[in-house]
Amino acid sequence: MDPRPFAGADKVNPSLLRPLERRFAPWILPKFPAWLETYHLTMLTLVWSAGIVVFSNAARGDRRWLWGASVMIALQWFTDHLDGKLGKFRGTGLERWGFYMDHMFDAVFIASIIVGYALLLPERALFDLLLVSAGSIVHTMLVVATTGIFRTTYLRMGPTEARVGIVVLNAYLVHAGFNGMAASLRIGAMIGFAGLALRIYATHRQLWQLERR
Repeated sequence: MDPRPFAGADKVNPSLLRPLERRFAPWILPKFPAWLETYHLTMLTLVWSAGIVVFSNAARGDRRWLWGASVMIALQWFTDHLDGKLGKFRGTGLERWGFYMDHMFDAVFIASIIVGYALLLPERALFDLLLVSAGSIVHTMLVVATTGIFRTTYLRMGPTEARVGIVVLNAYLVHAGFNGMAASLRIGAMIGFAGLALRIYATHRQLWQLERR
Protein backbone atom coordinates (compact mmCIF):
# COMPACT_ATOMS: atom_id res chain seq x y z
CA MET A 1 0.00 0.00 0.00
CA ASP A 2 1.39 3.41 -0.95
CA PRO A 3 1.69 5.82 1.97
CA ARG A 4 -0.36 8.98 2.04
CA PRO A 5 1.25 12.18 0.73
CA PHE A 6 3.67 13.58 3.28
CA ALA A 7 2.10 16.69 4.85
CA GLY A 8 5.30 18.08 6.36
CA ALA A 9 7.27 18.52 3.18
CA ASP A 10 6.65 22.25 2.55
CA LYS A 11 8.58 24.30 5.10
CA VAL A 12 8.29 28.07 5.41
CA ASN A 13 11.15 29.77 7.22
CA PRO A 14 11.82 33.36 6.02
CA SER A 15 13.68 34.33 9.20
CA LEU A 16 16.20 37.13 9.76
CA LEU A 17 19.20 34.79 9.91
CA ARG A 18 18.05 32.52 7.08
CA PRO A 19 20.36 34.08 4.44
CA LEU A 20 23.41 33.35 6.59
CA GLU A 21 22.25 29.78 7.24
CA ARG A 22 21.75 29.16 3.52
CA ARG A 23 25.33 30.20 2.79
CA PHE A 24 26.72 28.11 5.63
CA ALA A 25 25.17 24.75 4.70
CA PRO A 26 26.68 24.35 1.18
CA TRP A 27 30.11 25.20 2.57
CA ILE A 28 30.09 22.75 5.51
CA LEU A 29 28.18 19.75 4.10
CA PRO A 30 30.98 18.44 1.81
CA LYS A 31 33.32 18.47 4.81
CA PHE A 32 31.33 15.93 6.84
CA PRO A 33 33.04 12.52 7.19
CA ALA A 34 31.45 9.69 5.22
CA TRP A 35 30.54 7.70 8.34
CA LEU A 36 28.46 10.55 9.78
CA GLU A 37 24.85 10.16 8.67
CA THR A 38 21.81 12.37 8.87
CA TYR A 39 20.25 10.30 11.66
CA HIS A 40 23.41 10.67 13.78
CA LEU A 41 22.95 14.43 13.71
CA THR A 42 19.28 14.10 14.61
CA MET A 43 20.00 11.83 17.58
CA LEU A 44 22.67 14.18 18.93
CA THR A 45 19.92 16.52 20.14
CA LEU A 46 19.50 14.10 23.05
CA VAL A 47 23.14 14.63 24.03
CA TRP A 48 22.90 18.43 23.80
CA SER A 49 19.61 18.43 25.77
CA ALA A 50 21.15 16.37 28.56
CA GLY A 51 24.11 18.76 28.59
CA ILE A 52 21.81 21.75 29.03
CA VAL A 53 20.28 20.22 32.15
CA VAL A 54 23.69 19.22 33.57
CA PHE A 55 25.24 22.67 33.02
CA SER A 56 22.14 24.47 34.30
CA ASN A 57 22.21 22.39 37.46
CA ALA A 58 25.90 23.23 37.91
CA ALA A 59 25.01 26.92 37.50
CA ARG A 60 23.14 26.76 40.80
CA GLY A 61 26.55 26.88 42.45
CA ASP A 62 28.35 29.03 39.91
CA ARG A 63 26.28 30.78 37.25
CA ARG A 64 29.26 30.81 34.86
CA TRP A 65 28.31 27.20 34.05
CA LEU A 66 25.52 28.71 31.96
CA TRP A 67 28.16 29.27 29.28
CA GLY A 68 28.24 25.49 28.96
CA ALA A 69 24.47 25.43 28.44
CA SER A 70 24.88 28.08 25.74
CA VAL A 71 27.48 25.90 23.99
CA MET A 72 24.98 23.02 24.03
CA ILE A 73 22.37 25.29 22.44
CA ALA A 74 24.82 26.30 19.70
CA LEU A 75 25.70 22.65 19.02
CA GLN A 76 22.01 21.74 18.87
CA TRP A 77 21.48 24.45 16.25
CA PHE A 78 24.40 23.04 14.24
CA THR A 79 23.14 19.46 14.15
CA ASP A 80 19.45 20.35 13.90
CA HIS A 81 20.04 22.76 11.03
CA LEU A 82 22.16 20.33 9.04
CA ASP A 83 20.67 16.87 9.66
CA GLY A 84 18.03 17.04 6.92
CA LYS A 85 20.31 18.96 4.58
CA LEU A 86 22.99 16.28 4.89
CA GLY A 87 20.44 13.64 3.87
CA LYS A 88 19.39 15.68 0.83
CA PHE A 89 23.01 16.41 -0.10
CA ARG A 90 23.88 12.69 -0.12
CA GLY A 91 20.51 11.39 -1.27
CA THR A 92 20.20 9.31 1.91
CA GLY A 93 17.54 11.29 3.75
CA LEU A 94 14.79 9.69 5.81
CA GLU A 95 11.97 12.13 5.15
CA ARG A 96 9.16 10.79 7.33
CA TRP A 97 11.36 9.39 10.10
CA GLY A 98 13.42 12.56 10.01
CA PHE A 99 10.40 14.84 10.28
CA TYR A 100 8.93 12.88 13.18
CA MET A 101 12.12 12.33 15.19
CA ASP A 102 13.60 15.74 14.46
CA HIS A 103 10.58 17.54 15.85
CA MET A 104 10.08 15.07 18.66
CA PHE A 105 13.64 15.83 19.75
CA ASP A 106 12.97 19.54 19.29
CA ALA A 107 10.32 19.14 21.98
CA VAL A 108 12.90 17.39 24.17
CA PHE A 109 15.32 20.25 23.53
CA ILE A 110 12.72 22.85 24.52
CA ALA A 111 11.88 20.84 27.62
CA SER A 112 15.55 20.67 28.61
CA ILE A 113 15.82 24.47 28.47
CA ILE A 114 12.70 24.85 30.61
CA VAL A 115 13.99 22.25 33.09
CA GLY A 116 17.34 24.03 33.18
CA TYR A 117 15.75 27.36 34.04
CA ALA A 118 13.42 25.65 36.51
CA LEU A 119 16.52 24.65 38.47
CA LEU A 120 17.47 28.31 38.72
CA LEU A 121 14.28 30.37 38.70
CA PRO A 122 10.84 30.39 40.40
CA GLU A 123 8.45 27.66 39.29
CA ARG A 124 5.55 29.96 38.39
CA ALA A 125 7.52 31.85 35.75
CA LEU A 126 8.58 28.59 34.11
CA PHE A 127 5.04 27.21 34.16
CA ASP A 128 3.88 30.15 32.03
CA LEU A 129 6.70 29.57 29.54
CA LEU A 130 5.85 25.88 29.41
CA LEU A 131 2.26 26.70 28.47
CA VAL A 132 3.41 29.05 25.70
CA SER A 133 5.86 26.47 24.35
CA ALA A 134 3.31 23.65 24.40
CA GLY A 135 0.68 25.83 22.75
CA SER A 136 3.10 26.87 20.01
CA ILE A 137 4.06 23.26 19.25
CA VAL A 138 0.41 22.17 19.07
CA HIS A 139 -0.46 25.13 16.83
CA THR A 140 2.42 24.40 14.46
CA MET A 141 1.54 20.72 14.12
CA LEU A 142 -2.13 21.50 13.53
CA VAL A 143 -1.18 23.95 10.78
CA VAL A 144 0.88 21.20 9.14
CA ALA A 145 -2.05 18.77 9.32
CA THR A 146 -4.60 21.23 7.93
CA THR A 147 -2.55 23.10 5.30
CA GLY A 148 0.44 20.85 4.50
CA ILE A 149 2.75 23.80 5.27
CA PHE A 150 5.26 23.62 8.09
CA ARG A 151 5.69 27.21 9.26
CA THR A 152 8.41 27.84 11.82
CA THR A 153 8.82 31.60 11.51
CA TYR A 154 6.57 34.50 12.49
CA LEU A 155 7.47 38.17 12.01
CA ARG A 156 10.83 36.89 10.70
CA MET A 157 11.62 35.34 14.08
CA GLY A 158 12.20 31.59 14.05
CA PRO A 159 13.98 28.82 15.94
CA THR A 160 17.47 30.16 15.21
CA GLU A 161 16.59 33.62 16.48
CA ALA A 162 15.02 32.03 19.57
CA ARG A 163 18.27 30.17 20.28
CA VAL A 164 20.23 33.40 19.92
CA GLY A 165 17.85 35.05 22.36
CA ILE A 166 18.37 32.29 24.93
CA VAL A 167 22.16 32.54 24.59
CA VAL A 168 21.90 36.33 25.12
CA LEU A 169 19.68 35.71 28.16
CA ASN A 170 22.23 33.28 29.58
CA ALA A 171 24.99 35.85 29.10
CA TYR A 172 22.88 38.39 30.97
CA LEU A 173 22.24 35.94 33.80
CA VAL A 174 25.94 35.15 34.11
CA HIS A 175 26.65 38.86 34.40
CA ALA A 176 23.72 40.09 36.51
CA GLY A 177 22.50 37.04 38.40
CA PHE A 178 18.98 35.73 38.80
CA ASN A 179 17.35 38.52 40.82
CA GLY A 180 14.38 40.02 39.05
CA MET A 181 14.21 37.30 36.40
CA ALA A 182 10.84 35.99 37.57
CA ALA A 183 9.08 39.25 36.64
CA SER A 184 10.91 39.43 33.32
CA LEU A 185 9.91 35.88 32.41
CA ARG A 186 6.28 36.58 33.27
CA ILE A 187 6.32 39.56 30.93
CA GLY A 188 7.93 37.38 28.27
CA ALA A 189 5.26 34.74 28.77
CA MET A 190 2.49 37.35 28.42
CA ILE A 191 4.02 38.52 25.15
CA GLY A 192 4.26 34.89 24.05
CA PHE A 193 0.59 34.27 24.87
CA ALA A 194 -0.43 37.36 22.90
CA GLY A 195 1.65 36.30 19.91
CA LEU A 196 0.21 32.78 20.01
CA ALA A 197 -3.33 34.15 20.18
CA LEU A 198 -2.69 36.32 17.11
CA ARG A 199 -1.27 33.36 15.19
CA ILE A 200 -4.26 31.20 16.09
CA TYR A 201 -6.67 33.95 15.03
CA ALA A 202 -4.86 34.48 11.72
CA THR A 203 -4.89 30.74 10.99
CA HIS A 204 -8.55 30.52 11.92
CA ARG A 205 -9.42 33.26 9.40
CA GLN A 206 -7.28 31.67 6.70
CA LEU A 207 -8.87 28.25 7.11
CA TRP A 208 -12.37 29.70 7.42
CA GLN A 209 -12.05 31.64 4.18
CA LEU A 210 -10.55 28.60 2.44
CA GLU A 211 -13.39 26.35 3.55
CA ARG A 212 -16.08 28.90 2.66
CA ARG A 213 -14.70 29.14 -0.87
